[in-house]
Formats: sequence, C-alpha cells, structure tokens
Amino acid sequence: MASSATLSSRRANVRSRLSMTVSELEKPELPLKSIPGDYGLPFIGAIKDRLDYFYNQGRDEFFKFKIQKYQSTVLRTNMPPGPFISSNAKVVALLDGKSFPILFDISKVEKKDLFTGTYMSSTYLTGGYRILSYLDPSEPKHAKLKQLLFFLLKSSRDRVLPEFKACYTELFKTVEYELAEKGKCSFQTPSEQAAFNFLARAFFDSNPVDSKLGSDGPSLANKWVLFQLGPIFTLGLPKYIEDLLLHTFPLPSFLVKNDYKKLYDFFYESAGLVLDEAEKMGISRDEACHNLVFAMCFNSFGGIKVFFPIMLKWIGLAGENLHLSLAKEIRSVIKSNGGELSLSAMEQMPLMKSVVYESFRIDPPVQFQYGKAKKDLLIESHHAVYEVKEGEMLFGYQPFATKDPNIFDRAEEFVPDRFMGVDEEKLLKYVLWSNGPETEHPTVANKQCAGKDFVMLVSRLFVVEFFRRYDTFEVEVGPAPVGVAVTITSLKAASF
Repeated sequence: MASSATLSSRRANVRSRLSMTVSELEKPELPLKSIPGDYGLPFIGAIKDRLDYFYNQGRDEFFKFKIQKYQSTVLRTNMPPGPFISSNAKVVALLDGKSFPILFDISKVEKKDLFTGTYMSSTYLTGGYRILSYLDPSEPKHAKLKQLLFFLLKSSRDRVLPEFKACYTELFKTVEYELAEKGKCSFQTPSEQAAFNFLARAFFDSNPVDSKLGSDGPSLANKWVLFQLGPIFTLGLPKYIEDLLLHTFPLPSFLVKNDYKKLYDFFYESAGLVLDEAEKMGISRDEACHNLVFAMCFNSFGGIKVFFPIMLKWIGLAGENLHLSLAKEIRSVIKSNGGELSLSAMEQMPLMKSVVYESFRIDPPVQFQYGKAKKDLLIESHHAVYEVKEGEMLFGYQPFATKDPNIFDRAEEFVPDRFMGVDEEKLLKYVLWSNGPETEHPTVANKQCAGKDFVMLVSRLFVVEFFRRYDTFEVEVGPAPVGVAVTITSLKAASF
C-alpha cells in the first residue's frame, strides 16, 4: 500500500499535468477522487439505463438514485438514446451547480455536433446543413451564422412590443371564450398559435395566417421537432412499443419532408431582408433560410412553447397574494409612465423580474448540456475534485444545477422574491438556461443563446400583459412530453 507521502506526491503530479492548476481551484484542499459509477455491460448497460431513465425510475429519480448510490454528484452513466441511434452513450454526469458551468467554457470543452447530446439528428431534416446549434465556435461558419441572428434581432426590435401585445391579446380572448363555454381551457393550443404568429410577425413582418401556412405553423413545427428529439422524448405510449419506435431507430426523415418544405417556403418568402444580409456576409440564401427555420421553429417557438406554460404553472400555484402583488406593481409602473409599456418601465418592476428569473431557475426550459473534453481536466464539485480525460463526454442536468441546495436556500421551492434586493446579482450567475450564466452575454465566440435577451424580454412581457388584464387565476397542471400541460380553470378580470 502506498504511503500517504507517496499518495500526496501522485496527486500533486496529476494536478500539475492537467490544464487546471491547484491555484485555479477555489478549494485546493478538496480530495482528488476517481469518478464513481459504471456503464454496465456493453450494449446491455446502455439499454438498461435507457429503460430506467424513461420508464422504471423516471428522469429525476434516475439521477437521484445514482447520486445516492455513488455518494457523488459527478459520476459515470449512460445517457439515452443509446443503441442503435447513439454510437456511444457513455458520459460523465455533472449534477450540481459547482461542476456544471465547465460545460460553458469553450476553452475546455468542444460543442461540435452535441446540441442534442450523444446523437445528432439527420441533416436531411435541415436541408443537408449542419445548423448553427451544432457548430463549435472554432468552426468558420459559426461566427457568420450567429452574427446573422444578431442582425435579425436588431432589425426587428421595434416590432416586438406591439406585435406581442396584438398576438397575446388574441390569445387571452380565445382563452376567455373557451373558459366561458366549457368552464376550463387548455393553454397549449392557443399559446402555440400565438407564439408562432408573434415570432413571424415580429421578426419578419409577415402574418402566417395570411399565407399558405394558415394556422398550421405550430403543428408542422411540432412534428418536425419530434423527428429530431424523439430519441429523448417519451409520449406516454406503451413502454416497449414507444422504446422501439422512438429510442431504438431514428424516425425516417422523409415522413416530415413535405411539412418542413412548407415551413421553409414561408420563411424564404418572408425573410428577404435577412437573406439579403446573409448573402452580403457570404452565406447562401438556402443555408441562411434553413438556419432561420431552425432558429424560429426549434429554438424560439420551441422555447416559448415550453416555458410560458412553466411560468403559468408556478405563478398559478403560488396563489392569489402573489397575483395581486404582481398586478399592483405592473399597473402602478405603467400608470406612472403615462399608461405606456416600455423596456425602461419593465426595469422598474422588481417583483415581476424576480418571478421570471425564479421560473427559469426552478424549471429551466433547456435541461441538458453536453461538451467533450478538449484536454485532460480537473472538475470540482462541492466535495471533491475529479480527473476527466481528453475526449470524454460531459453531460449536465440543469435542473439539478439550478436547484443545488448548496447554492440556493429552499432550492426546491418557488420563491417569487428570490432575485430581489442584494441577493439578485449574487444568485443570477447560477441561472443557466441560456447555455451560460444570466450575468453573461452571447457573442459570436461563445455558445450562449443568441436570443438570450429576447427570450427574457418576451417572458417578462407575458407576465406583464397577463396581469394588466387579470387580477388572479387558477390552473390545473399535468404532464407533457416536454414541459408541463396547463389548463386554466378560472380568470378574474382586472378590477383596479
């Protein structure tokens, strides 16, 4: 058995040959440990973990069980889908808020073809192109395509507030009508229609309802996204049928080809200004348009489709006192600003801002992050330091990072005022939904969401417009393939 002096010497040697030195660690006294966990038997282990993840345990329990078993928040496991879609399901899982942020450090991890994890969807679903989301910042096209999205955001900024109000006023009218007719209203369908219409009208000054798309945009987008994310979805079908259908072999892309063409044609006809700019940047109109379809239908529409019901769930369940406080704050600020809503006015609504941040923290719409180690690394959790080898796949489960009890008090609770006052700046760096800390900003050189500020803006707008119109409301919450299913059961119109 090695002496303690010999062991200490070996640890020092390991630290010195890796990219992170002892001086870079916040707590160099933490013990250096081997990463616990295992991958099981070849092929069989990945399938067992897949069945546990989707069916036998469920996602959160799958990770909680392994944390308890190995007494570590950094561990080895397989991630779905595994055989035969993924050639290698092995990952090092980072399941706390301390280890997770290394996934954002592009000096340490590579992001090439990792957007959906251990597998990549067929490029037949995106016109034969590797879309921006799959590119590593080191690839030449990454900067150009991300800059194009920045141009899109800048060119449409004056339409965002008025188009949001118009589209979501229609949503609220639909909900009110159905509530009056049936006594309850599913939020999903009208919300998706409002989101798709708003994005098209705000970004491209084009109303899809007046085009060949009509009102089919959301259903076409949902079907196309399913063909990409099916391997990590569950739809509630019988266990073995669903596992064979979705998780074992890719869904054939030709089944969605015509649907995708309709989406592509709409954006190609609507996005002339942006496509002109793409050509000036050296990007073909065809490649630019496929990237726009992805940015609109996958990133933006998909994000709003998932996150607005999440916000409605948490705010609804928080109860009438919070609702009245939000309504008073929002209406008071708007009144003091001459009855007009503006970006500066929303900055004067600390409770509203905190509620949105807290929704992103407790239930992030993007739950998974992946990165491949560019070199040998040391990764630090709250309790130990672990050595990762070059080429190993790192996986982070964001809900465990943003509900880390070592960082957040009452981490599992929705605390509406958590991000108010002196704690706001200290805690915001641990809100990570955008593929980066909330305190940082997207650039062409990183992988943080190009639309980070836009998504935060429209999320705030939703809360503001909702409580301009209503004093309080009640909801029922159920499961959904992604996010939650929300049914509104009562609405009380604004009374003051």
